[in-house]
Amino acid sequence: MPLTTAKTLAEEVRADFPILQQQVNGKPLIYFDNAATSQKPKVVLDTLLHYYEHDNANVHRGVHALSARATDAYEQARDKVATFVNAASRDEIVFTRNASEAINLVAYAWGLNTLQPGDQIILSVMEHHSNLVPWQLIAQRTGAELKFVHLTPTQEFDLNPFNQLISDQTKLVAVNHVSNTLGCINPVKEIIETAHRYGAKVLIDACQSIPHMTVDVQALGCDWLVASGHKMCGPTGAGFLYGQLDLLESMPPFMGGGEMIQDVFLDHSTYAELPHKFEAGTPAICEAITLGAAVDYLSGIGLDRIADYEHGLTKYLYERLNQMPVKLYGPKPKADGTGRACLATFTVEGLHAQDLSTFLDQSGIAIRSGHHCTQPLHTLLGVNSTARASLYFYNTQAEIDAFIQALQETIDFFGNIFG
Repeated sequence: MPLTTAKTLAEEVRADFPILQQQVNGKPLIYFDNAATSQKPKVVLDTLLHYYEHDNANVHRGVHALSARATDAYEQARDKVATFVNAASRDEIVFTRNASEAINLVAYAWGLNTLQPGDQIILSVMEHHSNLVPWQLIAQRTGAELKFVHLTPTQEFDLNPFNQLISDQTKLVAVNHVSNTLGCINPVKEIIETAHRYGAKVLIDACQSIPHMTVDVQALGCDWLVASGHKMCGPTGAGFLYGQLDLLESMPPFMGGGEMIQDVFLDHSTYAELPHKFEAGTPAICEAITLGAAVDYLSGIGLDRIADYEHGLTKYLYERLNQMPVKLYGPKPKADGTGRACLATFTVEGLHAQDLSTFLDQSGIAIRSGHHCTQPLHTLLGVNSTARASLYFYNTQAEIDAFIQALQETIDFFGNIFG
């Protein structure tokens, strides 16, 4: 009997993603822009359509059948997210439009009401603008001071200056789990433990970790954690905030309106219990339900299996890029591909990242160019723009080969013109 070859994870799941079956500019689509947004499996798309065809109604308020079904599906999605991150209670999960809104919720509901002149907020220089600008605004309004952790020589979070910066004046540490530009996996467990010894709270931006690895909020011990659904095979317009229950209970509402109230009088109101206190107005019902379907899909595959497969992709991607005339940013992967995210940010001397991205698009290859919402980091790196190829579990080594070939052809083309 002939030997059979086990399929890779990507080969098993590719057919689940209709968008990947198309051609772009006459070439098979190679989608390497997953750090910006991921693609959606058919089960997620079917869930979205099913809701609008069968269950479309407002949640929590109605007693009719459609409203009851919509409410059940919406709250089941909350249960799924709570299980996915191992929250101690479903009430610790607040649905938001995205991670940016979740960070702003904490900034305005907690930061604006807690921070005072002389207090300190510690961030890192690699933060996404969404975990930088809100704290700038809060610092301006409260008189709190921003402090920044810089990079190690290998362009990772430097624990030594962090340990020197933190003090009894530190009230908040807000850092990303994985850098969307450098690809480094930050030592958030150590950061949290150190911050808590000084009585500081910790917010973790998990947008680039939640889709790719197991994240356990109880094991980490973080006070808050945020993520965006569209980066984890879910829809746009759906994200979530995890917060420790007692902390969320102590925070006033972020926005006022319907749903977040218990009783309303002309001169005052009382507020609903968690998590509804923070979900004013009609929520993104379908988006939350569809995010629940994405969580089911990822859980069915297994985050550990996804991580293992991506380690192999990372190893191969860097082996190929190390043979190219490019400058790579962020730490190198370990020999087995672990130690960093499955993305590569790079520049080519004499070639603008936007031109590079445009020419790769002609070969059907989607990568990102620009500052990736990390302008301060790019300033520190001494570049205005970089190119970024970011992979997910549905990508393949063959796609990496095609990307490398197109990259070399682009470099050669520009070299022949300007060389």
